[in-house]
Amino acid sequence: MQMQSSMFHHHYLWTQNLGRNSMRLRSVAPVAAGAPPRSEIKKSHSMPPEKVQVFKSLEGWASQSVLPFLKPVEQCWQPQNMLPDPTLPFDEFTDRVRALRERTAELPDEYFVVLVGDMITEEALPTYQTMINTLDGVKDESGASPNPWAVWTRAWTAEENRHGDLLKTYLYLSGRVDMLMIEKTVQYLIGAGMDPGTENNPYLGYVYTSFQERATFISHGNTARLAKEGGDPVLARICGTIASDEKRHENAYAKIVEKLLELDPTGAMVAIADMMRKKISMPAHLMYDGRDPRLFEHFSGVAQRLGVYTADDYADILEFLIGRWGLEKLEGMSGEGRRAQEFVCGLAPRIRKLQERADERARKMEAHAVKFSWIFNKELFL
Repeated sequence: MQMQSSMFHHHYLWTQNLGRNSMRLRSVAPVAAGAPPRSEIKKSHSMPPEKVQVFKSLEGWASQSVLPFLKPVEQCWQPQNMLPDPTLPFDEFTDRVRALRERTAELPDEYFVVLVGDMITEEALPTYQTMINTLDGVKDESGASPNPWAVWTRAWTAEENRHGDLLKTYLYLSGRVDMLMIEKTVQYLIGAGMDPGTENNPYLGYVYTSFQERATFISHGNTARLAKEGGDPVLARICGTIASDEKRHENAYAKIVEKLLELDPTGAMVAIADMMRKKISMPAHLMYDGRDPRLFEHFSGVAQRLGVYTADDYADILEFLIGRWGLEKLEGMSGEGRRAQEFVCGLAPRIRKLQERADERARKMEAHAVKFSWIFNKELFL
C-alpha cells in the first residue's frame, strides 16, 4: 500500500513549514513533507458514540458492496509468479538471477532509492492494520471476527502483504541495494508507528485510506513506467501489478466514503475537510535508517524529482476525489457542512500556488549532496 501510500505505498508528506523545507532541496519534496509535531496533543475517539450505529447498520451493505473488491486467494497473484523459481536446477536458477541483474544494471541509483522507499512503506503493513483496528465501530474486536468490516481489514492486509514481499525479494536479487540498511529501516519504521490524525474515527480513517491508496496507485504506476523505459519489463510488470491492487483497494475505500456522504452528508463532508486541513501525511513519514534523521524528506525529494510522486499528484488526487464523490454538488448539509465543502473544493488551486512559490525559491538554492545508506552511501544531488 503505501497507505501508502503506498503509500506510496507510496508518497511525499505535506510540510509544516514550507519555506524552511523548500530551502533544502532543489527538487523540493511535495508540499506534503514533514512529520506532525510529536508534542501536539491529539484528539481521540472523536466520533460521537451514536454514529457507531451508522457502521453497524452498514454491515449488510459492506458484505454486498465492499467485500467483492477482494479477490479469492486462489485467484490472486503471488510473489513467486514473478520471481526466479528456486526449484530449478542450480545453473538454470542462477541464469535467471543473472538475467535479472543484467536488466536492473542500467537503472539509475535514484530509481532504486524510490523503489526501496516504496518497498519499505509496504513492509510497514503491521502498522497500517493496527491503525485501522483503532477505528471505533469497524475494528476487529476478537482478532478473527466475522464482522464484514473486520473481514475486509484482514483480507485487505493479506492482499497488501504480497507487495512488500515481492519488491523486497526482487531488490535482494538485484544486488543493487544494501539489504542490511533497508532491513534496519523497516524495523525502525514499524517500531515508530504512525499517527495520521484519524482520531479512532472511521469517517476520518476511510477518507485517509481513500487518499493513500490512490497515492500508492500513482507511485507504483510511475515506478512501472520508469522500469519499462529503463529496460526492465519484468520489474515494470511487478510495479504495474501492485498498482492494480492499489487501484482496486482505492475503489473500495472511496465507495465507503461515498456511502457515508449519502447517509450523513454533513458528517462525511466535515471529516474530509478535517483530514485535508491536517494535510494527508504519508504512512512512512517517520522513516529512519539509524543515520539520516531527514531520510523521509530526502527520499521524498528524489521521488519528486523523478516524477514518481509529486506535489501536483497530491493536488490531482484531491481533485479526483472531489469529482468521484461529487462534492461540489453535494446538498442537504448544515452550515458547518457547507463551510467544509467550500474549503475542500477550493483547496487544490491553493496547493498548486504554494508549490509554485516553493519551487521558485528552491531553484535559487544550491544543490547539495545527500548520502543514502540504502545504496551503499552513494551521494545523490538534491
